[in-house]
Amino acid sequence: MAGTEPAFDPLVPRPIDRPTVLPPGGLTDADTAKIFAAPGDPAEWPAWRADLTTWRDEARRRLRYSGAAYEVPATRWAASAYAVAQVWLWDERLFDHREQRFTPDAFLASLAGQGGLDGLVLWHAYPVIGIDDRNQFDYYRDVPGLRGLVDAFHERGLRVFVDYNPWDTGTRRAERGDAAEFAALVAELDADGVFLDTLKEGDADLTRALTEGPRPQVLEGESRVPNQRIEDHLLSWAQWFADSEAPGVQRAHWYERRHMLHSIRRWNRDHSGELQSAWMNGTGILVWDAVFGVWVGWNARDEATLRRMLRVQRAAHDLLTAGEWSPLEGASAAALEARVYVSRWSTPDATLWTIVNRGDADWTGDPLDAPLPNGAKRFDVTAGLADPTEVTVPARGVAGVLELAPGAPEPDWLPDLLKAAAADPGSADATFPAREAIRVRPAPSTVAPPVDALAVPPGPHRLTVTYRRRETGFYQGAPYVEEWKPLPPRLHDDRAETLDVTVASTAVAAAEVSVGEYCAFLDDTGYTPPVGSRFLCGPTEDDDAPVTGVALADARAYAAWAGARLPDEFEWQLAAALPGFRRRTPAVWNWTESEHTDGATRFTMLKGGADHRSEGSDWYADGGPKDPSFSLKYLLPGLGLERSPSIGFRIAWDLEDGR
Repeated sequence: MAGTEPAFDPLVPRPIDRPTVLPPGGLTDADTAKIFAAPGDPAEWPAWRADLTTWRDEARRRLRYSGAAYEVPATRWAASAYAVAQVWLWDERLFDHREQRFTPDAFLASLAGQGGLDGLVLWHAYPVIGIDDRNQFDYYRDVPGLRGLVDAFHERGLRVFVDYNPWDTGTRRAERGDAAEFAALVAELDADGVFLDTLKEGDADLTRALTEGPRPQVLEGESRVPNQRIEDHLLSWAQWFADSEAPGVQRAHWYERRHMLHSIRRWNRDHSGELQSAWMNGTGILVWDAVFGVWVGWNARDEATLRRMLRVQRAAHDLLTAGEWSPLEGASAAALEARVYVSRWSTPDATLWTIVNRGDADWTGDPLDAPLPNGAKRFDVTAGLADPTEVTVPARGVAGVLELAPGAPEPDWLPDLLKAAAADPGSADATFPAREAIRVRPAPSTVAPPVDALAVPPGPHRLTVTYRRRETGFYQGAPYVEEWKPLPPRLHDDRAETLDVTVASTAVAAAEVSVGEYCAFLDDTGYTPPVGSRFLCGPTEDDDAPVTGVALADARAYAAWAGARLPDEFEWQLAAALPGFRRRTPAVWNWTESEHTDGATRFTMLKGGADHRSEGSDWYADGGPKDPSFSLKYLLPGLGLERSPSIGFRIAWDLEDGR
């Protein structure tokens, strides 16, 4: 039909993601371009480099750019933060759910194969925020010992970012307003920087509050920060940046060499494109292997590439930020024929060539067009070789060659760099390192159920389970694979799956455990949770109301005292279809015995819905009463943060055959 828009293809970059073609002369307003595409013909590259310089000089004059923020000693570190991880605060590598304590060394060891970190973002609220009225600040402030975790990372030489969610407008409001509240929070935590979730730039009040205080923060916008804000936003995400065949130039970094970008395509299983783009631009990577509860681990080949890059970038940082950068200059004809591309970074004493191989097979040869001058020295700094006659650039990988001018001293960092590079065997394995979320099995019940318990028909059942697809996915696997930015209707859409399940003979309580019943348990046992934060945080005046403010462990403790257990999500759903199933008032989500772990994320399924609903954003956890078929994948926080006035539970009993 004439005028019909083409169908959205999630595997193809959107127009906004594609690189920008700079017209001849370079005089165009491209202050928000992601990447300037390289021309397809190498003969056009010298003129293209000149156009890039013309464009940059004009943009800086027009915007009266000063660069003063990059000279501030307290925040100068941002220009060398090459590897930053985004990590769920309750990631099982960072937090031991059994012992309820943070384990920073275990987390850092788990990422050592990627070359180590310069910083990390402690992601705290999404996707659980909205389950009740807690705001984004509460999800930091309510964490016992969080300042100690920040201090631990500082002691290990890392910078710590916290996360600001501008869309959080439907929960409890902070009296001081977001800007003042967040400025107070980062001071309390002694944080170093702020990730601006969904924002390219912070508004004037937020930016001023965070950058002009006694502990100035560095701000990192999500996606393409405009040139106007490079003045006060020292970092930005290079998220979903498509590149040209010959690697192009990241606009923000060309505009200001000290502006750090972190390349990422979060759903990729092949990160070679982001890595090569970062390598050719002298910029960084956002390391993100568990995206809001979904495992998207990096393959061994890409981890090896990142290690290669980081060793050189950290050692040669001054060369990358202060040397003359000449994109796509220096490649031999043989290299270009093989889709091997070279860029040059140089000072009078030293030249670093960054090299990428776009092909699917290793390439070995001389990648450089210029002969070695008499008295000069060359080193393959990614393989750890002195005086190489040939360089091997791995398939979909990178290499680097350092040349020292005749008589120039060797940098102090060179021997250690060569030794570490030579000891690294690398990897060609691009296999996705899959993980399976395993269900944690409950202890059986020990007593017979009461007469009003609902006997679930045992045997096989075909159940329709509904949920809202968020970035958390469902039980297994990522909801998006190798996709560009998910957009409606693929983002946050309502989904239904048919599951074949088998249940044993089970009886489920007709109603949730009440406040009065839980108090009887406390009186009889003296139960005190190991971590008391937020325990019984819901209303307790009405004995017939559902008890809330209980963690999954608190619910299990009650069930064990009652000689019962919790129902799993399928038993709960089947019981909900039986006569006599009822909900107490107010309606609250129900814990189920559906705890899963894949070694990085621990989650369970909540059933039933709640009267509470946080309004104003699709990013909030689901609220309102729900059909029994609906399941909410709830990532488990720790240290009491999982306790909510919107979550209660009911219990279940195992039945002997024939009851």
